[in-house]
Amino acid sequence: MLSRSVVVVGAGPGLGAAVARRFAREGFRVGLLARSPDGIDPEGMDLAGPPVTVAADIADEPGLRAALADLRRQVGDPEVAVFNASVSVPGAPTELGYDATLAGLRVGLLGALVTAQELAPAMRADGRGAVLLTGSGVALRPPPTSSALAMQKAALRNLAYALAGELGPDGVHVATVTIRGGLAPGSGTPFDPERVADVFWALYEDGGEPADRWRVEVEITPSGVRDPAPLRPAD
Repeated sequence: MLSRSVVVVGAGPGLGAAVARRFAREGFRVGLLARSPDGIDPEGMDLAGPPVTVAADIADEPGLRAALADLRRQVGDPEVAVFNASVSVPGAPTELGYDATLAGLRVGLLGALVTAQELAPAMRADGRGAVLLTGSGVALRPPPTSSALAMQKAALRNLAYALAGELGPDGVHVATVTIRGGLAPGSGTPFDPERVADVFWALYEDGGEPADRWRVEVEITPSGVRDPAPLRPAD
């Protein structure tokens, strides 16, 4: 039986905190995972109740799996998993170091894969739940100097569609939020983390609709939120 809880992997003071607050307002218990305890400030997140917090290096597969198991023990199998982690590795493609690029992929892509592998089975067994991923516009139009992040986000977008095709028939909604701009806290624009968090909540609410109406991707642009051209997961 799923718990009415949300687990945010890649929690921090920006979007991770905003998503945690948004779900907490709806009565969800919150579990937070970050690389370091210093990256999680529960009081600064202004949640209604104390979240459960754990620290793990997302690039360390055994450590990440153990941390997710710890969160499940403390908050129950979550109804919602939000993956919000990435690593910015500066440099144009011909300048990127192999090891640094691989380390970024371990966090921004493989961390999401492990999160889904650990948290989605209980959702699948219960026939409901949501796995929501933080994407980026660099996946669609990669600036040369952000090529490593673009690789992470393009692969993450691909993973979202593949997971949606696998888990959707079992009642688990998978979606990615493609943010086509830089986050701007306190701006009141579409890129304000509080407004982006509303999009995550709206995607969760999609789960109450028939599965053929679920959105696999939404884009946040300077003019607002839009659904991209329909692209369904492969059978």
